Amino acid sequence: MGPEKDDGRCEVPTESRGCELKHKMSSLVHTETSLSDKMTDSWELDLIKLSQEAMGKAYCPYSKFPVGAALLTTDGKVFTGCNVENACSNLGLCAERVAVNKAVSEGYRNFKAIAVCSEVVDTYITPCGGCRQVLLEFGQTWIVLMSKPDLSYEKRTVVDLIPMPFVLKIRD
Repeated sequence: MGPEKDDGRCEVPTESRGCELKHKMSSLVHTETSLSDKMTDSWELDLIKLSQEAMGKAYCPYSKFPVGAALLTTDGKVFTGCNVENACSNLGLCAERVAVNKAVSEGYRNFKAIAVCSEVVDTYITPCGGCRQVLLEFGQTWIVLMSKPDLSYEKRTVVDLIPMPFVLKIRD
C-alpha cells in the first residue's frame, strides 16, 4: 500500500496502477464522460485502468487500503469512485457506492459494467456485501469486473455475487 499524502489520500505508485494509458484516458476520469468514442476492443481493460486511476484518489488514512471503481453506463458514460474513509468507520464510503451515487445523481440508472480494483495482488478484489446489494438495486445481469494490479480480472454478473438476492418491486 502506498504512503499517505498530507491530505490523507493514499498515494498509489503509478507502476502498481497500470496507468500506461494515463495520458490517453485522463480525460475520462471526470464526473460524467463518454467512453464510447475512445473505447478500444478491450473496453473491459480500459474500464479497469480507469478504476486504477480512481484508486489513486482514495482517502484511506485509517485502513491504508485504497480501492477504485469505474462504472460504465449502457450509453457509454463512465463514473469513477474511490473509497472515502471517516474516523467514524460506518460513515465511510466504498468506491463502488461512490461511483453509483455519482451516476444516479446525474440521472443515470442503467449500467453495463463496473470495474473494481485495489492493491491486493494475490486475489481479485470483490465488492463488499453492502456494495453488492447497492449494485443489485440497478439490475441483476450487468457485469462486475474484479481485478488485480496486473490488469488480470474475473468477470461475473451482479447476481453471481449475491445468490438469493433481496429485491423488492418498485411501486409506481
